[in-house]
Amino acid sequence: MPQTEIHDLQSFRQAIAAHQAVMLFKHSPICPTSAAAHGEWRDFREQRPDVPTLFVDVIADRAVARGLAEECGVAHQSPQAILFRGGEPVWDESHHKLTCASLEQAWDRAGS
Repeated sequence: MPQTEIHDLQSFRQAIAAHQAVMLFKHSPICPTSAAAHGEWRDFREQRPDVPTLFVDVIADRAVARGLAEECGVAHQSPQAILFRGGEPVWDESHHKLTCASLEQAWDRAGS
């Protein structure tokens, strides 16, 4: 399943409405920790191509990244992954705890 890049909050709302469960990744292209987490994210997407995924570049789309925090009630961090089920956040993790294994476990518990 292709990844959807989010550039506005309306696109985010449409994406979470279109899927029962979806995983969002917020990435900073200038942060080494985020670069490592992005590698784990890519591994997760490769291992689980069936998972609907959303991607936000927190530098290019700063207002969107902050707006997501307000809209879903999960404090903004970067890097960060948030799993939504039925449009609601049910899991989130950030920084060094973002691994392919943690993403797969979250999806298996709450996403599928």
